[in-house]
This record gives sequence, C-alpha cells and structure tokens, in this order.
Amino acid sequence: MGLKGSCLCGGIQYEVMGPLGQAMYCHCQKCRKSNGTAFALNAAIQASDFTLKAGSELLKSHASSEDARRHFCSNCGSPIYSQRSSMPDVLRLRVGTLDDDADLEKVAHIFVGSRASWDEIHDDLPQFAERPV
Repeated sequence: MGLKGSCLCGGIQYEVMGPLGQAMYCHCQKCRKSNGTAFALNAAIQASDFTLKAGSELLKSHASSEDARRHFCSNCGSPIYSQRSSMPDVLRLRVGTLDDDADLEKVAHIFVGSRASWDEIHDDLPQFAERPV
C-alpha cells in the first residue's frame, strides 16, 4: 500500500507506491517563494512510483529555471512536486502534501547560503551553502 497525498483544496490527490528518498530542507529563494515559507522539505521519488488519482486538470506547472518545472494545484496553489528535465525519472515531492505519515530520513539543509535572514535552523543536520554533489 502506498502513501497518499493531496493539495489544500483536495482537488489533486496522488499516491506514491515506492520508497521516499532522503529528505532535504531546501532554503533556496525559489523554494521559499513557491512555498511561501522559510524552506521546503523535499524527498526524491521515482516518477514511475507517482500516480495522480484525481485532479489532472488542476495540475499546472511553471518553469522556474531552464532545467526545472514546479507542479502545483491551479485552484489552491499547493506545490506538489518539481522535476528536472535533466533527471526526468525523479520527482522532488513536497512532503508537506502527504496525507499519510511517512518515515522520513531527513539528511541535510541545502542552499543555506540563500536562506531568509529571519530563518533559524535548530537541529544538528549538516548544512550546505549549495546542493551537495
């Protein structure tokens, strides 16, 4: 049985049938702006493990860079995942949209060099100014 998730209005519903990859707190400006928060918690998943159960007509995307598209609900604005054209088999799931509890392996804070000045990190996870290789 997979993990279920949805957007704020419930119009988009999805299921992830495979494992969640390592989760990272991303503090880049694009994640902050697309989420309206200090950071986004993202977990990599295989695109083939993601199934849209409802709301395909509501799922829209925005090219936030030459390589990346951010997919979101056009009704309520909830960010669902991002995807790079250079890595089409991987989605970066916005963990906050999961409806089910998930066992996450949180491994790092990335792009802390561009974190919001008012944001404070209060854990012992490694911090990287950019994305680690």
